Amino acid sequence: MTSLLDGEPATRVSTAGYEGANIRTWIGFKHFMYLVEEAVLQYFRDRGIGAHDLYHQYGLGLEIIDSSVQLPRALELDEQVTATITAGRPKPGKGAPFTATLSVRRDGEDVNVLRGKVRVALVPVKDGSGGEPVPAFLEPYVTPEAETRPDSSESLTIAAGQDVSDVLAPAGSGAYLWSWRAPYYYCHFSDRLQHSAYVRTLEEVVDRCLADRDLAIGHLLVERGWIPVVSRARVQLHSDLWMEETVHTVFKVEDILSNTMFTARMDCYVRRGDVLEKTASGTIIHGYAISRGEQAGTVAVLDKETQTALLGVTA
Repeated sequence: MTSLLDGEPATRVSTAGYEGANIRTWIGFKHFMYLVEEAVLQYFRDRGIGAHDLYHQYGLGLEIIDSSVQLPRALELDEQVTATITAGRPKPGKGAPFTATLSVRRDGEDVNVLRGKVRVALVPVKDGSGGEPVPAFLEPYVTPEAETRPDSSESLTIAAGQDVSDVLAPAGSGAYLWSWRAPYYYCHFSDRLQHSAYVRTLEEVVDRCLADRDLAIGHLLVERGWIPVVSRARVQLHSDLWMEETVHTVFKVEDILSNTMFTARMDCYVRRGDVLEKTASGTIIHGYAISRGEQAGTVAVLDKETQTALLGVTA
């Protein structure tokens, strides 16, 4: 092999995980992103350099460092999904880029349920057994850390007398803070937090923030028949975070779109001394569909009270 990004697509046919059918038989956005991850791994396997071999032959960890997806249609439990991964145009020091589509067969036609972009880095691992030199065609995609770009880390200083919440979620900011320990089962290769862990975090911090603001998913389902809908999501890694460090995750709703959707941002930090180092960020566009009554199947309009609660501001 002389080129990783050789122009030949990889395809993988599978179904979304049963775990993702949380409301009726619709699949949540997290599992769309999991299907893309599995298809990216298939791309490497098809070229004889799967994640197992990269680790044991060359001491490299295959890491997704950036994924951005649009979800134009819902995905149902048990639907056969065809994932297609195609090489993108590389830029020096930016990892290996790919485009992704997920499609399903409906009424005799193939329809896309996801369009996205993914970026992969090959990261030296501490205890990799690989003793072989890294092939020339892989060298451009090797990075010292699992990061989108070396200059992307944004550090914040904790001044004397301050704590993490004073810096990340000060009073009046509308930000929601959740701190948690990075468990081993969210990590790769015995050390670093993996991309899918941040995808899980994006889903969970949305849920936690909504519950904190009296907009819990279950409550809205029962009281209003509102079903959560995600149309876009993105997760980027900025620097390594290690097993059992504390992840400080801050979430903020930034804008309300046409009174029907909200845009929000997640940023994750780790504290090292008096510095908070950003390790990942994410964005999401979220809204609701109405599941019952005369307006069933339409998009829910966010009333003023709901908008105020989402923004975390005083009415």
